[in-house]
Amino acid sequence: MTETTTDTLYCYVHPGRETSLRCNNCDRPICASCAVRTPTGYRCKECVKGHQQIFNTAEWYDYIIGFVGAAILSGIASFLVTLIGNIGFFGWIIIIVGAPTAAGIIAETLRYALRKRRARNLFITVAVGVVVGALPVILFQVFTFNIFGIIFQVVYLVIATPVVYTRLSGIQLFR
Repeated sequence: MTETTTDTLYCYVHPGRETSLRCNNCDRPICASCAVRTPTGYRCKECVKGHQQIFNTAEWYDYIIGFVGAAILSGIASFLVTLIGNIGFFGWIIIIVGAPTAAGIIAETLRYALRKRRARNLFITVAVGVVVGALPVILFQVFTFNIFGIIFQVVYLVIATPVVYTRLSGIQLFR
């Protein structure tokens, strides 16, 4: 009869917790709260973070290009939304179809300008640029008390901002 001795493993982050899990990358023992499930198995948070850094390729000036470019293009789109707001019922149809189209144009233009470099903070910066670009037109609508203009601007921002973010980040809602 052979005896197998198993040493008790303790999490490298929480030394008081017993565990039987190991990171499949660095082979360190990890507890259930430190384990991150990946398609290839469980990994420690440090290995996951180190792997994600590979995908962040943005340079410092990409944030400026992304923000300014998004603000300018969103300002143009927001001005066009103001013109559509005076059409009436068909304006609602045009804004619901036109906002995602404008957002797609903004995202693809910026993807080309940024040379496909990527980082999560860059995508957030571009989304903020979309909102900031629409603010002058929204403020003009507020000062002129144009209720439908304000509503159309809000609809534009609610549709366009997430579309720009998802197009740049590559999030796929449907496969």
